[in-house]
Amino acid sequence: MSALLAESAVIGGHFPILTAIILVPVIGAVLVAATTKRRPEFVKLIAILFSAFTGALTVWMLASFKTGTADFQFTTKHEWINAWGISWHLGVDGISLFLIVLTGVLFPLAIIGVDPHHDEKPYLAWLLLLEAGVMGSFLSLDLFLFFVFFEIVLVPMYFLIGGWGYDKRVYAATKFFLYTMFGSAFMLVGIIATVFIAKNHIGHITFDLVELADKGGFAASTGRWLFFAFAIAFAVKVPLFPLHTWLPDAHTQSPTAGSVVLAGVMLKLGTYGFLRFGIYLFPGAARHSRAVFLTLAVIGILYGAIAAAMQKDLKRLVAYSSVAHLGFIVLGTFAFTSQSVSGSVLQMINHGVSTGALFLLVGMIYERRHTREIKALKGLQKVAPVFAAAFTLVMLSSIGVPGLNGFVGEFLILIGSFLTARWWTVVAASGVILAALYLLWAYQRVFHGEPDEDNATFAELRWKEGMVLLPFIAAIVFVGVYPKPMLDRIEPSVKTLLTHGGYIDAGSTDAGPQAGASAEEPQP
Repeated sequence: MSALLAESAVIGGHFPILTAIILVPVIGAVLVAATTKRRPEFVKLIAILFSAFTGALTVWMLASFKTGTADFQFTTKHEWINAWGISWHLGVDGISLFLIVLTGVLFPLAIIGVDPHHDEKPYLAWLLLLEAGVMGSFLSLDLFLFFVFFEIVLVPMYFLIGGWGYDKRVYAATKFFLYTMFGSAFMLVGIIATVFIAKNHIGHITFDLVELADKGGFAASTGRWLFFAFAIAFAVKVPLFPLHTWLPDAHTQSPTAGSVVLAGVMLKLGTYGFLRFGIYLFPGAARHSRAVFLTLAVIGILYGAIAAAMQKDLKRLVAYSSVAHLGFIVLGTFAFTSQSVSGSVLQMINHGVSTGALFLLVGMIYERRHTREIKALKGLQKVAPVFAAAFTLVMLSSIGVPGLNGFVGEFLILIGSFLTARWWTVVAASGVILAALYLLWAYQRVFHGEPDEDNATFAELRWKEGMVLLPFIAAIVFVGVYPKPMLDRIEPSVKTLLTHGGYIDAGSTDAGPQAGASAEEPQP
């Protein structure tokens, strides 16, 4: 049945599964908002059911996904605004597949695992709308449609931080919104310019990503300016140094579910955007600017790790660790080898799982102790050994210990990047050591020693919390031991992307910028 569904969906069959993945959480948000205040018990049930159903659709899509092909699957395309060549065009390939599945699984876990302290109805409605926006961004193959979903994501996150965050939530929410809107303004200009410049080669106006990439025919200088416009938006979203300053504030002041979603999938809109839109549309410009992005990635790795080691707030420490981990993803992306880019795609998922779990655990600590100050926490391992064990496993995953998921992604990134970006990779490798330093030091201060009076009553991991953490732990171990099923689906799309950009020869098993490759964009 699943194989038949995949086949029919690929050729535009009867069940538009990708459209359903976007619309189901929207319907859930509307129903949550419309639920009467006299029946509050239905609010969370509706949110759980609709988010879980969305997650089930993504798992169904994963089971039906054909391996060994780089083509977009389950594609849906309907005309929307004919005069401007805008369409409802959705599709999924190996690059976006697991990001969609991660989003589908992460949201119900965040909804089940974290309870807001007030106003549950708008909180859950915003979360479901945020899920729809993230799904739409990962699935869109139309530039206008992508921009719409990319912007929709900002609104729910702004209200989640501002309405359910901590002491400085309004400042953090405003800073988050202004930074990301600044980047989006550049991307909007870039999208419009791309479409109208490409019209000279295509013969008509279209926002279709595939058609623009195949027939756009941008001159070298033009492609560089257009790539810059897109890159600013994605660099803010990642975020790359020095555009990262909104992230620690947003994470620290965000409610736990917001931090989980922000780290798990929202930051990946930037790294995914570089692959899907920046490099795919403007391969020559990406090649021309690779040194800049490799340098910024390495600075982010070192800066994020050093800043994390200096933090007194445990949640802020995890936030700065994201800057470092995402630097590795950008390094692998702009090394332009099949190993490094495949590792980057895999590491997007690994980071979402490991850091999402870390934020959940930090949120559990705050619920018990009402503080995240490292100096106020001590000896938790003695009073809550199961909780400490779960934290240890997730922490080791984030460090990149062999046998856990973080190692696989980082290893592929480093071994692939060494082929084409040797000295950047050598410097970046020190970030692995620094990650072990700041995470183990934080663990030692929080969990080791004798608990004082305030920490002596720290509650052990509850069964509900354990059930929420179980999928994270299972993914951490499974991917660390057996990443082949994921890589089998990721690599064909990565190699096709690199071949399209001229980074590798068609049919080559190696990857990397070709010697003497022109910096100009390929002509149609």
